[in-house]
Amino acid sequence: MKEQNEINSLKSKISQYANAYITYDETALDSNRRKIVELFYRAGKIIDTLFLKQAYSKNLEILAELKKSQKELDKLRLKYFEINFGPFDRFDDDKPFIGDLQKPMGANFYPDDMTREEFENFIKNNPEKEQDFKSEFTMIRRQNGNLIAIPYSEFYKKELTELNRILVEASAFAEDQTLKNYLIKRAEDFLKNDYYESDIAWMDLQDPLIEIVIGPYEVYEEKLFNYKAAFEMFLTIVDKEETNKLKLFESYLPAIEKNLPLADKYKKFGSRGLESPIKVVNLIYSAGDTKAGSQTLAFNLPNDERVRKVKGSKKVMMKNIHEAKFEKILKPIAQKIIDSSQLPLVAFEAFFNHTLMHEISHGVGPGIIQKNWKTTEVKKELKETYSKIKECKADILGMYNNAFLIDKNVYPKEFEKNIYVTFLAGIFRSSRFGINSAHGAGNAIIFNYLLEKGAYFYDEKNQRLSVNFDKIRETIRELANLILTVQAEGNYEAAKIIIDKYGVESETMKKIQKKIVDIPIDIKPIFQIEKGSNL
Repeated sequence: MKEQNEINSLKSKISQYANAYITYDETALDSNRRKIVELFYRAGKIIDTLFLKQAYSKNLEILAELKKSQKELDKLRLKYFEINFGPFDRFDDDKPFIGDLQKPMGANFYPDDMTREEFENFIKNNPEKEQDFKSEFTMIRRQNGNLIAIPYSEFYKKELTELNRILVEASAFAEDQTLKNYLIKRAEDFLKNDYYESDIAWMDLQDPLIEIVIGPYEVYEEKLFNYKAAFEMFLTIVDKEETNKLKLFESYLPAIEKNLPLADKYKKFGSRGLESPIKVVNLIYSAGDTKAGSQTLAFNLPNDERVRKVKGSKKVMMKNIHEAKFEKILKPIAQKIIDSSQLPLVAFEAFFNHTLMHEISHGVGPGIIQKNWKTTEVKKELKETYSKIKECKADILGMYNNAFLIDKNVYPKEFEKNIYVTFLAGIFRSSRFGINSAHGAGNAIIFNYLLEKGAYFYDEKNQRLSVNFDKIRETIRELANLILTVQAEGNYEAAKIIIDKYGVESETMKKIQKKIVDIPIDIKPIFQIEKGSNL
């Protein structure tokens, strides 16, 4: 009976993911680019393995055991393991679905038994080692009873040497000089353990058909400090028509930065390069961190503040992933929770444009700041609160900045209501990823704050939500100012207070979530390239 219950539970968990076929137009690529795509797909498989190692120390061991078993229960465990890149449910606060294992807060970037206090005390007693220990690209381990920092290039030497070889091989097929330059420099940087040169090269990438990025980037997996970067990869084909439509946004970036609801005394700090290319693409294959659990709609890279200071960042929107999520998840959610009078305002264009402005908003505002008379970074000062505050900022500014573009007549005035109502429905798509995830907590902060201030209204009788259009603009500005000020001041304690008060699943959120339990939480991509590959 116990085993059957577990089988039923796993079937239910797997059904939370709606199968989505991710296709691309292979005929748009010439033979050389097809070869690059094939090689990058191979590289993606290595990235998957690297991330498995980073996510949990026992992942490869568990995976090998599950693959050997012919039991129905283990086959289901394997299916869910592959979705989650480990034995922990990413949609349920990392609770184990295999045994009673416990995922360390630091994933596999630190010794399993290392505490925050031990790490901080070590830095305090060994200040000359702080930079290495806080580096995004080092693993922390024990040696003779002491903590040591090991560069990724050394710790993952076998995998990174093979990635170096694949990228060098791919560069031989690149006719576009900027693509060739990126591939060669990224190959070199895998072995140098410093990705600055290749991040600069990626910002300059101009190939008209292929958009690719590979390496260690996001720090969400490591919840102890948000210091360590996880490996990921995006392999995409450019949608030239849609990309050309978005060129207009690039010209507005300085005005967006200037218009931020932040005291002028803070705006002079952390000024970043305002070069901000925007591309619309269709995903061919993703790997590693980005593929675990919930599927990424867009990415805004690089995260290196040195690069952002001189080059800004690049925003890449994946249209085929947006389309899949809107049709299979967001629209069905809206039909159940949005007041019937506002339901017609839910629109794909608003969903897509919000993600665009979310990514643009990641690249504006405080980055490098001044605190206690020294230069530092927001992410270092906010520690483990950084990712949640960062995602909240991007979403609240996504609405704020879209409204600004409406004032500039980039969008028609009536589009503003579409933006607000579609985002409200979208909150309950994102927050289902787990309230402890960066995106889920960021959305919870926005929802609970706007509900408290009367910008959102919940009708207890029909259990539906609506936007108060008279209050929404000013309340968004107020919250944006609060979040940006926390970042500008590097105010860790204030960040904790905001998260503790608003970044929670409130009673209203719980009631709404109950209404949508039968709707898939996310998509499970089934990649066209996998079906056609003999690799």
